Amino acid sequence: MNDGHTPAPVDISGASMDVIVPRRRRAPRLIIASVTGTLLVALAVWALMPSGLSVPRDSVRIATVTQDVFRDDVMVRAVAEPLHSVVLDSVESGRVEEVISHDGAIVRKGDLLFRLSNPQRNVDLLKSQSDEAQQVSNMLTLRLALQSSQSDHLRRIADAEYQLSQAEILYKRKKVLATKGFVSQTELEQSELDVRHDAHLLSVEQESGASEIKIRKDAVEQMERAIQRLQSGLELVQANVDALGVRAPIAGRLTDFRLQVGEAVKQDQHIGRIDDPQQFQLAASIDEFYSDRTAVGRPGLVTVQNQKFPVKVSRVYSEIKEGRFAVELVFTGAQPESLTPGQGVNLEIALGESSAAVVLPNGPFFTDTRGSWVFVLRKNDSAAERRAIRIGRSSAAQIEVLSGLKPGERVIISSYSPYGNETRLRLQ
Repeated sequence: MNDGHTPAPVDISGASMDVIVPRRRRAPRLIIASVTGTLLVALAVWALMPSGLSVPRDSVRIATVTQDVFRDDVMVRAVAEPLHSVVLDSVESGRVEEVISHDGAIVRKGDLLFRLSNPQRNVDLLKSQSDEAQQVSNMLTLRLALQSSQSDHLRRIADAEYQLSQAEILYKRKKVLATKGFVSQTELEQSELDVRHDAHLLSVEQESGASEIKIRKDAVEQMERAIQRLQSGLELVQANVDALGVRAPIAGRLTDFRLQVGEAVKQDQHIGRIDDPQQFQLAASIDEFYSDRTAVGRPGLVTVQNQKFPVKVSRVYSEIKEGRFAVELVFTGAQPESLTPGQGVNLEIALGESSAAVVLPNGPFFTDTRGSWVFVLRKNDSAAERRAIRIGRSSAAQIEVLSGLKPGERVIISSYSPYGNETRLRLQ
């Protein structure tokens, strides 16, 4: 009951819902928006903050990627060697009796270098000379016997011919006398038999004498062949004795020659070599990475006393030893006058034609990554990030970049081995 003082009851359920419920829905949205904004700010700050391995700036080498001409060459260290050499090996064994020349001397062809002593060779020479003299004496005896046999044969032939002539004359006389009755038929027949007998003796003497002479001639010829063999053997023995005195086979510089008087030398022992002092070649060892691009005929330049001399590859050895292979080069023009055997020189070998490309200076990093990735600096040079790249040709000074880098970007080219598996560096 309403008396005018007490307010009437009011239904506030609808009004309360209109005021309170919206407030409960707005609060979570404001909180989410605030948290999201905070996270975004934090991420931005974290992204701007430097991270990764801390590296002193002065410990790294930095290079700039450029658009330049790629020179496809390789720089190596080469050693000068004589172009023509003759190895000196001892043909005979013995003891050094005399040393005439010395290491480093310029010798002429035929100059006596040293002399060995070997008593056995002298004994062999005397024996061969004695055998030859004996056989020569035997041959002279056979020749004398042949001449005597020929003389006896001719004499016997002459006697047989004379007997036959006498018998024929006597037979003719008796035949005439027999027609007149002064010689009996029996005596005539006997005279005819004498003629036939003497003719037969002449024939036998001719055949037997010719056979005997032929046998004696064959014996003489065999003896001559035996003497020739003895003479050949004697020449070999004489050559062995002469080889005890070793002479220079060519003219040149005597190298690696250090014999001493009294020293024992074995057969086939290396005793030195003779080098041509006028012409040289170069020997170099190159990393196996360049083996497929190094071929005979490739040009190069060698630097001696700040002068460059053209060369070309003359031989490539395919065998790989400890990651390197060997090449030899010859001069295609003038060679340095001051070049000496064993001298080291700087050599540049062209592996291909020069062409325009995106290039990066070569550095120790290439050994660590083989060019598969690099550390690229940010614009402010405060940090560097790891980036994969693809390379083409490489030389001692340059690397051709096919993808992953652009001209103007800066790259760390010093060694990456101190960084381990880090993907980001902070430069301080």
